[in-house]
Amino acid sequence: MAGFWLGSRASSRGYRLNGFDSVGSTSTEAAKAAQAGDIGDVWFCALQQTAGRGRRGRAWQSPHGNLAASLLVVPDAEPSVAATLGFVAGVSLNQALSSIVPAATLKTGIDGADMANGRIALKWPNDVLADGAKLAGILLEAHKRPDGAMAIVVGIGVNVVEAPEGLPYPATSLRALGVDATAETVFGALSDAWVEAFELWDRGRGVTEVLQLWRRSAAGIGAEVAVNRDGDIVRGTFETIDESGRLIVRANDNSRIAITAGDVHFGTTASVRN
Repeated sequence: MAGFWLGSRASSRGYRLNGFDSVGSTSTEAAKAAQAGDIGDVWFCALQQTAGRGRRGRAWQSPHGNLAASLLVVPDAEPSVAATLGFVAGVSLNQALSSIVPAATLKTGIDGADMANGRIALKWPNDVLADGAKLAGILLEAHKRPDGAMAIVVGIGVNVVEAPEGLPYPATSLRALGVDATAETVFGALSDAWVEAFELWDRGRGVTEVLQLWRRSAAGIGAEVAVNRDGDIVRGTFETIDESGRLIVRANDNSRIAITAGDVHFGTTASVRN
């Protein structure tokens, strides 16, 4: 299974692992397992994806040596609650990557905005940043099992050895940050961090605590923000995320706008007129 291994905590909790050197999409493999009736708590990992996907149908580039990981879970929770598993993934990734990337306090962060969260930060709704550039992404997909139960595939991609080029936003990799880590090492840390955050989430009963952890590592709270909602641009100040995980923007007229989906830009980019 390529050289991937589960962390000791994940292994003790009964998680399973399927590893690949190269695969079309780890999330596709996880979806196939769900549709075949798998009970969940199984990871699919690869050093390369040839047909990876990101949000809104975008392609996710994954050169060989990067980490592509998808977890199949069958949560005992309503769909609206299960959607907050994206924040569980964010908290898990933040913990795993923070343990790997040397700590430092930075004065500049995303898009030139002043930040002081440290090197690793979470960008709503599903990105992880390092030194202000995208290091990792998260994508949740829902599938039906044959018995009608809802299964969730938590897809995670981490730029370990190389960041994609030609993107409309800055991106980086662990190697570019001077971190000598392998995809297997990152996954081992992630698998254990997931167990901790998922058990805190506790079928949604601990979502408030998970969101509190997410906010502590959030990029851009208090900063100028622009959110593109399919061409509708909302501008203001990133105030917080609410208990449903929605982005709360304090608009220029002092109204509060709750956003469930959109592309977020901070700092200098937020002031650009589209």
